[in-house]
Amino acid sequence: MLNLYLLSIWQQIMNFDHQLFRLINERGSSHFLDLVLPFLREAQFWLPFYLFLLLFAGLNFGGKGWWWALAFVLTAALCDLVSSQLIKENIFRLRPCRDPLLLNEIIVRAKYCPGSSSFTSSHATTHFGLSMFIFQTFKNLSRWWGLIFIWPAVICYTQVYVGVHYPIDVIAGGIIGCILGIIMAYLFRKQIGLINFGNQQKVQ
Repeated sequence: MLNLYLLSIWQQIMNFDHQLFRLINERGSSHFLDLVLPFLREAQFWLPFYLFLLLFAGLNFGGKGWWWALAFVLTAALCDLVSSQLIKENIFRLRPCRDPLLLNEIIVRAKYCPGSSSFTSSHATTHFGLSMFIFQTFKNLSRWWGLIFIWPAVICYTQVYVGVHYPIDVIAGGIIGCILGIIMAYLFRKQIGLINFGNQQKVQ
């Protein structure tokens, strides 16, 4: 009885996932989004921003800033490891752009559809992980750093829009990324201290 109940819940989740995917991928399409969104998921769009943050931290916070840059890179590596190596290698889900039953019904806007598992989205895990790390370590500098989460949210929406992931893939990836970002930020603050302009004292 319990197994049937859980199966029913899982089927409802999957139905919702597919309906939301179609809403974003098909009904939410526009010529403007077709031109802009596919570019947002490419490295040439987001890499300059992250490189700027690494230089910003190093040049403004001295030694702490360069430790922050190292922790930032380690956060990215950890997020990719967890999503790409641990989860994708053990949980395989066919991507919508690879599903022969969907190819005639959905719009594939990505230049390339990877053959790796759709669950979880490594883009979502990494970008949300980095954004959470940025927010947790920079939030004392300005409350406006909370807007950083718009960045990964747009990229994750794009992943669904172009047809390479389902909504559940990016939602799960985002949650895992946030958890990893919080952990890395906690370790950074514990070992290095709080980031402040003109204040390099370590938090006890």
